Amino acid sequence: MSIRFTAKARRGMAVLAVVAGLAVGVTSCGGGGDEDKKPETSASATKESGSDPSAQEGSDEPLVELRGEGGLVLQINSAVRDSGGFVTVSGELKNDGAEAARLSIRTAGDETEIVRHGDSLGGATLVDSATKKRYYVLRDTDGRPLTTTGMPRIQAGDSIPVFMQFPAPPTSTSEVTFQLPTFASATIKISG
Repeated sequence: MSIRFTAKARRGMAVLAVVAGLAVGVTSCGGGGDEDKKPETSASATKESGSDPSAQEGSDEPLVELRGEGGLVLQINSAVRDSGGFVTVSGELKNDGAEAARLSIRTAGDETEIVRHGDSLGGATLVDSATKKRYYVLRDTDGRPLTTTGMPRIQAGDSIPVFMQFPAPPTSTSEVTFQLPTFASATIKISG
């Protein structure tokens, strides 16, 4: 057997194991009966107690709303620390203007490696003022930013979902400043 064949076989087995695990998870979560009737107090109890709802609780309130040029508004809905050592920032890019708008090319940043892959949010950064460090958007092995890319012109009143992935700051850091060229900066809380 060649090394290439062995590597392909291992990948195939890993994919098969993941698919089987997902299939078991989906079938065990399915069902009917009275399970669909959930108590209405779970979300309201969190709000009444004064604590902030986590990203998993499905809060409709964005963490922050940043205004950009041309009527564009970036709503950041979550900033989640993952076990893999990165932070995923998710949200929506909305057009509050009266005319269709396109995201400025400046949001991709000015790094040659990112710019050559087209429109993106590759210029976004997280700043940890406690440790005095700036975290840039992660890239894949081909240099493509791990963000939403190829964003279309956004019609007035429309929105598109967006995401960005960054290296995770130390676990002691729970707040960072989010920055994206052409948009205002804001402090966001990292959950997880």
